[in-house]
Amino acid sequence: MFKIGNLRIRNPVFLAPMIDVTDLAYRQLCRKYVGMAYTEMIYISAILHENPKTKKLMMTNSNDKPIGLQVTGNNAEEFKELAKMNLKDYDLIDINCGCPSLRITGNEAGSYLLKNPGKIKEMIEILDNKIVTAKIRLGFKKNNVMKIAKEIEKAGTSALTVHARLANQGSSVKADWKWIKKVKREVGIPVIGNGDIKSGEDVDKMLDICDGAMVARAAIGNPLIFREIQRYLKTGKENKITKEEKLNEFKKYLELAKDYDVADINWIKRLGVEFLKGFKGAAKLREGFMLLKTYREIKDFVGKI
Repeated sequence: MFKIGNLRIRNPVFLAPMIDVTDLAYRQLCRKYVGMAYTEMIYISAILHENPKTKKLMMTNSNDKPIGLQVTGNNAEEFKELAKMNLKDYDLIDINCGCPSLRITGNEAGSYLLKNPGKIKEMIEILDNKIVTAKIRLGFKKNNVMKIAKEIEKAGTSALTVHARLANQGSSVKADWKWIKKVKREVGIPVIGNGDIKSGEDVDKMLDICDGAMVARAAIGNPLIFREIQRYLKTGKENKITKEEKLNEFKKYLELAKDYDVADINWIKRLGVEFLKGFKGAAKLREGFMLLKTYREIKDFVGKI
């Protein structure tokens, strides 16, 4: 049993929060096999304004547990307002200090915050009435991560996720796991490792150096990766996920997305092409798929594959 603060988590495998991927419907596909999941990253200012789109991003239910609300921002006053809100539907708040997108860093949020560990510490301290965790990268220089991690621990955070790339590095750069190991040695809170985890074997290796393993890109269009991760952790072997299984998972996603009304057509199409990878004539399938305009057309198209 894994614990973050007083929150009990049944296994140390985490579904990463990913924009345009991990809505409520997608999280439901992964729930059977993951210990923890999060909403997509949401600006605190958007939460405070309570617009309809943000409310959809924040949707959760009793089957979506445990759930973290992932937020980002840079305004202490907004964090104070968030601290006053009734967020009882969420088990914890996770502060994103690692998103490298220029759209996010341009607003001095996400990985931009790594330039100012004191600001991160302040934001965590403001939310001291809730379980708070943080997700970071290695900083703008790799040795900066040690200072950042210690400041975050001092602020009272209950766990820390470390994505093992620099703040300005993309996925083409190999994640440097040795820094996750170094952080784990220096802090006393649970450390969750993230970056280049693509299999059960990768998860097993990550759990040798820290407390938890967070899966991101490898789970896009492939929610059954978590089933195979759990199989590997129990048996040392993984089964190949078939194309038919992936297609069935996408059909489930379509139904859930419609039931929860959480995804628009463009969103569904972007995610759908990930499920179609590996099919014979996949390029032609994707080309036809992206021309579809309605939910009914998508459902019919998928039913004919």
